[in-house]
Amino acid sequence: MEFKESILIKLVVMLQCLTLVLCASQDFDFFYFWPGSYCDTQQSCCYPTSGKPDADFGIHGLWPNYNDGSYPSNCDSSNPFQQSQVSNLISTMQKEWPTLACPSGNGIQFWSHEWDKHGTCSESLLNQHDYFEAALNLKQKANLLQALTSAGINPDGGFYSLSSIKNAISDSIGFTPFIECNSDSSGNSQLYQVYLCVDTDASSFIDCPVFPHGKCSSNIEFSSF
Repeated sequence: MEFKESILIKLVVMLQCLTLVLCASQDFDFFYFWPGSYCDTQQSCCYPTSGKPDADFGIHGLWPNYNDGSYPSNCDSSNPFQQSQVSNLISTMQKEWPTLACPSGNGIQFWSHEWDKHGTCSESLLNQHDYFEAALNLKQKANLLQALTSAGINPDGGFYSLSSIKNAISDSIGFTPFIECNSDSSGNSQLYQVYLCVDTDASSFIDCPVFPHGKCSSNIEFSSF
């Protein structure tokens, strides 16, 4: 009898653990994929120690999000960023996901922050390598600079209508982006970052269930990288 009770207890514990895992695997609704321009002119910027990145949008992050606009964060302190997990991606990350913080860095602190705060909240679906590889693949898939320049919108310091920027990206990827602006030293509204929404597999763009807060002027500056 004691043996049967022991087996029963173990089965109950296993079922409880399995339930927790299954619940955790669906603990967000979509990703924000967040490409950005080089610098926020309201703060100082430094090129990474690996050198000046290519003149293109960089990656800010890939964030699990809820449909109500909130998001989970710092979900698993027991699984910190490990450079060894992404060793074959480092050279590409230096190019496509550069750090612009001052003083200059090699990107490790930036990537560590993104994984620890956001990536761990999708770890039931994506391990560290898959998480960073997915973001790199999404950047290539979106190809924002190509989408804009093909529509005659160039990073030349000129001013373009907000609607034309949105339309150029929407026509290219099939979904409406959210555009975040900041202000240059003269107070002009300028293109800063682009938000795209992605399914929970981190593989396909989707219609955004909710947009972040913020607004841009009707005409915004597209500064050179």
